[in-house]
Amino acid sequence: MSISATLDQTQPPRPAVKSRARRRVLPGFGLTMGATLFYLALIVLLPVAALILKTADGGFLRFWQVISSPRAIAAFEVTIGAALIATAFNAIYGLLMAWVLARYRFPGRRILDALIDLPFALPTAVAGIALTALYAGNGWFGHILEPAGVKVVYTIVGVAVAMAFTSVPFVVRTVQPVIEELKAETEEAAATLGASDWQIFTRVIYPAIFPAHLAGCAMSFARSMGEFGAVIFIAGNLPFQTEIAPLLIFIRLEEYDYPAASAIAVVLLAVAFTLLLTTNAIQAWRLKRVVKD
Repeated sequence: MSISATLDQTQPPRPAVKSRARRRVLPGFGLTMGATLFYLALIVLLPVAALILKTADGGFLRFWQVISSPRAIAAFEVTIGAALIATAFNAIYGLLMAWVLARYRFPGRRILDALIDLPFALPTAVAGIALTALYAGNGWFGHILEPAGVKVVYTIVGVAVAMAFTSVPFVVRTVQPVIEELKAETEEAAATLGASDWQIFTRVIYPAIFPAHLAGCAMSFARSMGEFGAVIFIAGNLPFQTEIAPLLIFIRLEEYDYPAASAIAVVLLAVAFTLLLTTNAIQAWRLKRVVKD
């Protein structure tokens, strides 16, 4: 046997060259990404583009006349003001409810947890009728509040109540999983170092849940601005008093003034998009800061 043949036999076999490209972690990435982008364009981008194009039909001058009219400005003030009130309430109540559901075990907890999603399943018009019946002058709550000087129905307070009811699940469902994932060892370590309960919450717990809480509040505000069914029954729809922007859009559509309706809708869309973009920027900044620390 030749020396070369002997060396060939002693050398380990070479690995076979793969004819196919290395598999990705997500099989069919190209197909799934294409389907996702197609769905996004069909459901989100296409309607938004149609809305912007319809607004552009009237020209910038017509757009400015619509959104700067006294009635439109009053509707924006009512809508954004009530949405801010509802979001402030949901920020506190939603955080407390998420904390209770995540940290405590008590009879009826599963029922309470299921009731949080009720505004998602309940038709908004039904919610509006129910809230109006409760807070009217002869309702269960109204006959107590109105003699005390607190009028809810046909006021901005009623608009905020309806908005808070339909948007509170966004805060609860966003914060609750984060609280459940928090480790008790961190809180126990802070307690052994002499931290009070308030210091543990403000310096240990809340910084960890802040991004989720902020995202939940942002989604709650965006949902409140676009709420229609639950608001129109309890608001009274009085121009310059309790008329909301979504209702004004509906009125313009009934008048076949599509550019005006699109102009008002674009303003609401711009406010919601700016808020969500700002929220994402704050979350990214917070994440970078945590990584650096």
